[in-house]
Amino acid sequence: MEVLVEIPERKMKFFTELVSQLGFKIHKKEKQLSENEIFEGINESWEEIKLHQEGKVKLPLAKDILHEL
Repeated sequence: MEVLVEIPERKMKFFTELVSQLGFKIHKKEKQLSENEIFEGINESWEEIKLHQEGKVKLPLAKDILHEL
């Protein structure tokens, strides 16, 4: 039997360790975004940048984002 489970990237390490401890096999398959999803993401990002430039929204610094990784 196969089961497909979508897991957030930040939880993948924990899930992998858990499944391995239980003796199950993992077959990773990366989700591929459609062209429409990619353009929607770009448009959302562009809108956030515009709001930031207008002073309506404060965006995090790149160093803070990298620190989270």
